[in-house]
Parts: sequence; C-alpha cells; structure tokens
Amino acid sequence: MSTPSAPRTGYADLGDLHMYYEVHGEPADGTTPLLLLHGGLFDIDLQFGAVLPGLTAGRQVVATDFQGHGRTNDLDRPLSSAALADDVVGLLGHLGLAKVDVFGFSVGGAVALELAVRHPGLVRRVIVSSVSFRPDGMRPENAEAVGSLTVDMIEGTPMADSYRAKSPHPEGLQGLLDKLGAFDGGPGWSDEEIAGIAAPTLMTMGDCDAVRLEHALAFLRLRGGDVNGDFAGVPASQLAVLPGTTHFNGLARTGLVLDVVTTFLDGAA
Repeated sequence: MSTPSAPRTGYADLGDLHMYYEVHGEPADGTTPLLLLHGGLFDIDLQFGAVLPGLTAGRQVVATDFQGHGRTNDLDRPLSSAALADDVVGLLGHLGLAKVDVFGFSVGGAVALELAVRHPGLVRRVIVSSVSFRPDGMRPENAEAVGSLTVDMIEGTPMADSYRAKSPHPEGLQGLLDKLGAFDGGPGWSDEEIAGIAAPTLMTMGDCDAVRLEHALAFLRLRGGDVNGDFAGVPASQLAVLPGTTHFNGLARTGLVLDVVTTFLDGAA
C-alpha cells in the first residue's frame, strides 16, 4: 500500500484570524471535496487522524482548525456556531471551493448544521456527528461538566499536550476551556429549518453519547427518515448509531465510521 503524500498546508487570513488548514489529495473526477470540522478542544489530528487515510482514498479532503484550536490563533471573540461558520465560509472562499461535502463532529457538527441551514449553496451532503440541533438534545450533565473544566482537570491528556505543542499562544488553554464552557450554539434550529435543509444528511452518534437517542430520532424524522424503506424507499437522510461509543470516543470505531461515512458520501446525488 502506498504511503499518502503529505498534505498541502497554509493559513487563510480572515481579518485578525489566521485560520490553519490542510488539503489532502487532489480533486477526483465525479467527487466533491470533503471538509472536516473537529469538535471542541480537539484539532484536525486528534479528531480525524485515524480516519483521514480512509477518507482521502478517492477524494480530496480539506480540514481546518477552528478559532483558538490547533494551529489557529484565538480572538477576543466568544465561540459560537454562527461565527465559526462565517470563518469556514471565508476559508472556502480563500481556497476557491464553491461546494463541499461537510463532516463535522460535536462543535464541528453544529457548525456543519449552520452551514447547511444558512449557506445551502455551499453544501452537497452533510454529516453531523454527536451534536444536537437544540440545547435540550444534550444530556444536562454534559453542559455542567464542560462549563467547569480547568487545565488541572485535563493535564496530561492528548488535548492538553496537543494544544501546547501547536497553539500560537500555548499559555491560553484555560481561556479556551472557558470559551468552550460558554459555547453559544444559540437556541438551536427550528423544526422547519432542519426539515428544510436541502442537502442529504447523515447523523452519527454513540449509543452512550452526550446526545440523547430520542433527539437523534427526532432529527431523523424531520429529515424524512424513520420509514419502512422496503415500501417507501431508503431516505436520502440517514442515522447511524455506533455501538459501545461515547461522545469522547465518537470516531474510535474507525472501520465502522469509514464504512458508514464513505457509503453515504458515495450515494446517489
């Protein structure tokens, strides 16, 4: 098996934000570039490193570090799904990409939903993993735990080590934790907005995730799922519940994740 070539890396200067990105592979005929959006406190490598080789087989993949994460600097600005989505739109313009598939996890999933709702022309297919479309979709203890995180609590973890190794301001970890604790996803999206998303959607989550299973089922129904596919046909939008999977290790079942995700991306347009 050939070794994947090193990605092309760079920064998109979006005002005071110097947004780090990677481009893996070259455009392939008949495929749409795939944009990866990581979760809070993670970065490209921590979130997607294990699945990147499989995702890049046969398609171009673009990945980015959000504000204050990985190699991207922080700003005097709260973290919100709307602001982070605006950054992504700026990045896509910088790269000259008119349409992408999007795969977002947790915070990245909220940004993916924001893109699908507010910028439908940019998105062909969207995968949202371990994310709720309204605050009540999350188990309450999750918000309480994230809101009280301190550096001491995550000392020695891959997240703390990676932050200090990559960040342009390695002393700012507590500031990032505070912003994640106050992450503003707003009131979420209405049933009408979720139902009106033009792009086919795939939601993935763990069977013991921070997102409630009932909420994922509500999302599926709004997207036209939960039908008898033998009679009604298989809906374009789908749900995958990964066994033995928590929020923290949501992409750990690499083979299963790749099969679910690539099958969905390669489905009929």
